Amino acid sequence: MIAGVHELPVAGGDGPRERADAARNRLRILTAAAELVDRKGIDGVSMDDVARAACVGTGTLYRRFGDRAGLALALLDEHTKAFQDELIAGAPPLGPGAPAAERLKAFGEGYIELLERHAPLMVAAVARGGGWHDAPGPHQFYGTHVAILLAEAAPQLDAQFIAQALLATLAPGEHLRARLGYGWPVERMKAGWRSLVDAVARD
Repeated sequence: MIAGVHELPVAGGDGPRERADAARNRLRILTAAAELVDRKGIDGVSMDDVARAACVGTGTLYRRFGDRAGLALALLDEHTKAFQDELIAGAPPLGPGAPAAERLKAFGEGYIELLERHAPLMVAAVARGGGWHDAPGPHQFYGTHVAILLAEAAPQLDAQFIAQALLATLAPGEHLRARLGYGWPVERMKAGWRSLVDAVARD
């Protein structure tokens, strides 16, 4: 049985406490990387570029983040957690307090806004060979959230299966293809998501 909303697994978590110097190095690296990505785009930024901008050795960068995909995940962490916080405790309809179908619509619209800002970084974050939804933390969280709402809005459906099918439409690569390849505006993307929710949640 699907757990309640209060049991949603938060991606990331606190983990072991960092030493003060390690935390400072991490912040310096992420600040330098974010500035480079803002200027050049993630595809134009190498690990060597980040190491030079942060004044650290390239080996330090690889030890800390593993590779460019790991660095991209770290850059996304703050934005991902902020969105999760809104889902758990934000104002309705994104947060609790609205009907499940309205929350589903708000989730998709909010996630499309996140994609609009960070889809290239999300694609880079899974360059190791999977899709963004193969990243276990975010995908587990969003899949559970959507399945919980579906179970309330349309209890006759297989909520977990439909949740995964709906989330597949929000893959970062698909978002970029729709926006850059097909030229679809963001409002069309949001309207399409709302129509999907209406279709699956219909009595």
